[in-house]
Amino acid sequence: MPPLSEPTADGVEVVDASVARDPHAAYRAWREAGGVRKVRFAGPVPLAGWVVTGYAACRAALADPRLSKDGATEAYARYAGLPTGGPGGGLTRHMLNSDPPRHTRLRRLVQRAFTQRRVAALRPRIEARVTALLDALDKGTGEGAGEVDLIERFALPLPLAVLFDLLGTEPDEPGVLQVRGHTEAGGQGDGEVSVPTAEAILDRLRALVARKRARPGDDLLSALVAARDDGDRLTEEEVTSMAFLLVIAGHQTTVNLVANGVHALLTRPAQLAAVRADASLIPGLVEEVLRCESPFGIATLRYTTEPVTIEGTAIPAGEFVQIALLAANRDPEVFPDPDRFDVTRDASGHLAFGHGIHHCLGAPLARLQAETAFTHLLRRFPALRLAAPATAPAWQDNPRHRGLLTLPVRLH
Repeated sequence: MPPLSEPTADGVEVVDASVARDPHAAYRAWREAGGVRKVRFAGPVPLAGWVVTGYAACRAALADPRLSKDGATEAYARYAGLPTGGPGGGLTRHMLNSDPPRHTRLRRLVQRAFTQRRVAALRPRIEARVTALLDALDKGTGEGAGEVDLIERFALPLPLAVLFDLLGTEPDEPGVLQVRGHTEAGGQGDGEVSVPTAEAILDRLRALVARKRARPGDDLLSALVAARDDGDRLTEEEVTSMAFLLVIAGHQTTVNLVANGVHALLTRPAQLAAVRADASLIPGLVEEVLRCESPFGIATLRYTTEPVTIEGTAIPAGEFVQIALLAANRDPEVFPDPDRFDVTRDASGHLAFGHGIHHCLGAPLARLQAETAFTHLLRRFPALRLAAPATAPAWQDNPRHRGLLTLPVRLH
């Protein structure tokens, strides 16, 4: 089990970065010891918060109105010494950081633009994007060529390209919106976005929104600008903030989902053989990756507006609460033999996309991209394998994001 520390005088358990890299043992121990404890994770801003690990408790906490999202954004900004409104100022005023009634209003308006029909219509574009990326991989390596980083060359550019399609822009246009972690041009970030990068994205999104307002197209950003409900419409700040959420959360989830899934298969030959033999297992593969290696290890931050008791633990008002999705999804009370990766199991009910009013609106799009990516990748490269199977994978040091830094593979 990764090294933990004894609780400090104020009852906070301090853990080092190794827990983020290999969280499952720690989460198992915490779950078995009672499920809720106050923890400070190592990092640039060592935030202390109550970590919830049991499935039932996590599911209830995700839907508990006493755990505020709007309050968490403001409290975190004060804690970290950031401008009011959090990193990027106007970029945080989206529905994920909102409580009702503002959340209700924002979600209703966004749903008018981000429809199932719009997502389904993206399927041919996603297929084309996947094919083009795999063609480039194949052309760039050739028979018997060396290793490639599947994240850099495939798992990262795919969701970014799809997001460009959604927003109605092109990857090679000036002001490209690519970002992974804290770097503006991609790279091995920790999954968080720095204030300077967020501000740079804000300028680019404002320019893009202005262009869509002047020349609307058949894209999500134009639809967000035009969305109305009984005379109500999204403000400029709300449109920009929602676009920011799409860019950041939209690509982080899918990068990790695809990379974690490929890694899971390539380290489990029997599961890989089963999926290769029966492509109908791929939707189950997607759900099992979401359960077993959830792309987001911890849900976005909550803040108690009044005292709350979770699994017998009293949490005062004014405290941060961190809901460990990765821990909930390996709770043996819900998923038998939870550490076993099995594409044939019923993984429905996992919490990878949250629960309640903040359940991820982009979940169908992430699933569609992952299913398409796995289908074409496995069909195209029957000899796909890890470049260094004996080497331990390098995971991000951030407990919020369950994602590999690199995924070196050989295609032929």
